Amino acid sequence: MIFRFTILLAILAAVFSYIGLYPGERPSALASQRWQKLTAQGEPLAPWAGPWSCVQDKKSGLIWEVKTDNESIHDGYWSYSWFDGRAGQANMGDCYFESDRCDTLDLIRRANQEAQCGVSNWRLPTAEELQSLLYHQGKTGDALIDKGFFPHTKHGDYWSGQAQQALTSSFRHLGYGALAVNFGTGETTALPYRNAAFVRLVGQLD
Repeated sequence: MIFRFTILLAILAAVFSYIGLYPGERPSALASQRWQKLTAQGEPLAPWAGPWSCVQDKKSGLIWEVKTDNESIHDGYWSYSWFDGRAGQANMGDCYFESDRCDTLDLIRRANQEAQCGVSNWRLPTAEELQSLLYHQGKTGDALIDKGFFPHTKHGDYWSGQAQQALTSSFRHLGYGALAVNFGTGETTALPYRNAAFVRLVGQLD
């Protein structure tokens, strides 16, 4: 009897710990059919369990970076200009993990060194891959994503890896930029490389 009571207390503690860490961000049963939470070591977790560091798409096999609010390289508040080492604009974003300001290459380099979730080929997703994350939860003002799996997502633009996109409108004079998907509106637009936008990396197990 005491043993059963101890197990029950442990389960309740885990549940309340999860609720405390991720308030209002419970995964839906339908979403759980598509997404798989992974620990930092790449081990699978139950949909309600945590903490988790990555999410795997069960359909495509892609593994997505999960954002945090702990000022690590994965913090969801950091922003980046688009730069791949040749094209783009270096060091026009904001973060705390670089001595200069930040660009997308900085995050990719750091993430691949860290190899979180066993992934060492992190990259910028395509616009189509980013669009596959769009999810309307029906709450005004929420980011268009399933926050039960992707917490700390911002209501703004996320860079894709698709560069050399002709800019239009007020950005026309800057020539070319890269595609970004806005998780506030769901729209995909070409932005100047120098713009500070958010990033969610994607990769696959080797």
